Amino acid sequence: MSIFRKKSVTQAIGDAKKGDTSHLMKVLGVRDLTSLGIAAIIGAGIFSTIGRASFNGGPAVSLLFVFTAIACVFTALSYAQFASTVPVSGSAYTYAYVSFGEIFAWVIGWALILEYAVSNMVVAISWSEYFTSMLSGFGIKFPGWLATDYGSAHRAFEQVQAARPAATALPQNVLALATAYENAPNLGGLKIIMDLPAGLITVLITALVYVGIKESRNASNLLVVLKLCVIVLVIAVGVFYIKPDNWSPFAPNGVSGVLSGVASVFFAFIGFDSISTTAEECQNPQRDLPRAMIYCLVICTILYVLITLVLTGMVNFKELGVDDPLAYVFQKLNLNFMAGIISVSAVVAITSALLAYQLGQPRIWMTMSRDGLLWPKFSEIHPKFKTPAFATIITGLVVAIPSLFLDMQFFIDLTSVGTFFAFILVCGGILYLDAKGISEYSKFRVPYVNGKFLVGIGFILAFGYILYAGDWLATMEEKPLLFVFWATWAVLSVLAFQNNFSLLPILGILTNLYLMTELGITNWAIFLIWLVIGLVIYFSYGFRKSKLAGQ
Repeated sequence: MSIFRKKSVTQAIGDAKKGDTSHLMKVLGVRDLTSLGIAAIIGAGIFSTIGRASFNGGPAVSLLFVFTAIACVFTALSYAQFASTVPVSGSAYTYAYVSFGEIFAWVIGWALILEYAVSNMVVAISWSEYFTSMLSGFGIKFPGWLATDYGSAHRAFEQVQAARPAATALPQNVLALATAYENAPNLGGLKIIMDLPAGLITVLITALVYVGIKESRNASNLLVVLKLCVIVLVIAVGVFYIKPDNWSPFAPNGVSGVLSGVASVFFAFIGFDSISTTAEECQNPQRDLPRAMIYCLVICTILYVLITLVLTGMVNFKELGVDDPLAYVFQKLNLNFMAGIISVSAVVAITSALLAYQLGQPRIWMTMSRDGLLWPKFSEIHPKFKTPAFATIITGLVVAIPSLFLDMQFFIDLTSVGTFFAFILVCGGILYLDAKGISEYSKFRVPYVNGKFLVGIGFILAFGYILYAGDWLATMEEKPLLFVFWATWAVLSVLAFQNNFSLLPILGILTNLYLMTELGITNWAIFLIWLVIGLVIYFSYGFRKSKLAGQ
């Protein structure tokens, strides 16, 4: 037995057609899939984390959205080819199983569990903030100690205590959190503080996903239409309040300030890959999945860039370090009617992102269970609702409980490393498909641009510029992963020359790998801990129980 044992394409497709999981309902078309992609991508990113990124990078964050989108386009094309070749619900997990073998598939599947769960926790917390803001607009005061996490409230309380007697000069959100901490009831000397709305909305969405894919599809389509209408309205109204002076300086904190928002901006794009988790519920997955991935990514990129420019043009970027930037900006300009519309709509619209991720994660667990790497219970399909029932319930619990008690920034820092790793392997998998001739069976292929010479020439020019421009050694000592980046580019230059590799998947690998170098130590530490836990589970259970064991 080997940890690198692989599935063939025909074997992966055949497994999906056998057993309980073959009873999933095939009801999704290209419009539904595009809607699900937009639902996942435009969620907490545009309504919340976009403010944090703009606060650090200024108006130039709009360029970071473009750069990140380009990285995602290369990756999305690779996902699209895999989806047309292996139309199975496991997403990058299944693609890695076919390309690199079981151990890589497990690592990716385990990373996707973290990505989807963490993403939904951020969305749930953001939903809670807009929900309580909406209630406030109607004159309903929701108890602060039931609408935040303990850590944020405690830090705010200590900040206020340290600032006295000048505490009133602190930002309003800090004062509100400190008040919530003071007003929270005590139980055995411990303050009772939790984000109750975040937990409740997760439970409600999980119930909807449990009931059926048709119901989930219809709800998603309706919510996405509303969400797009609100975003277009924000842009159309906001453009009249832009002050060009707010765009100067364009990059107030330089390149480092812009790139410090990588985790937040990249988080805003996570979601297009979630479409592939519904492959077994698509009417024509090999045709519709590739189209939907490209459509939703293009639409969302345009909207992200426009809304970033509008927000940073309406107010100074220094004022955007809040969790509800859209509503805040319009309140700041005394456009309370617009702020009210945004708050009400955001409550509904962010729900669609929560729905998309809650759909995706159970189907990845289902596929891993079907392969024997997780317990059989995860692949059981409800006889009436035709959904992965047990996996859906566990997903709800995994998301709801932490979202009650932990803060948003902690989750944002967690989500990116595993996602980048998955994206890199999917792009690398396309090179494998091409080398083994499997691409001939793909109904959609990444446009081929011969990288034989281009990859190496690009490496020489880029590395030469780094040597010329400054103290490259000090930079790489500060960011050790840059050594990995340049070494990978050098190796790919040789391999591209030898094998005529396609340029676009290589660009996907390099852009994702470079973005990984910008992530902080917290991201890496938590991911490595999560990876170790996953490997323990794999070697104690999955390695022995795998359907490929003994082959």
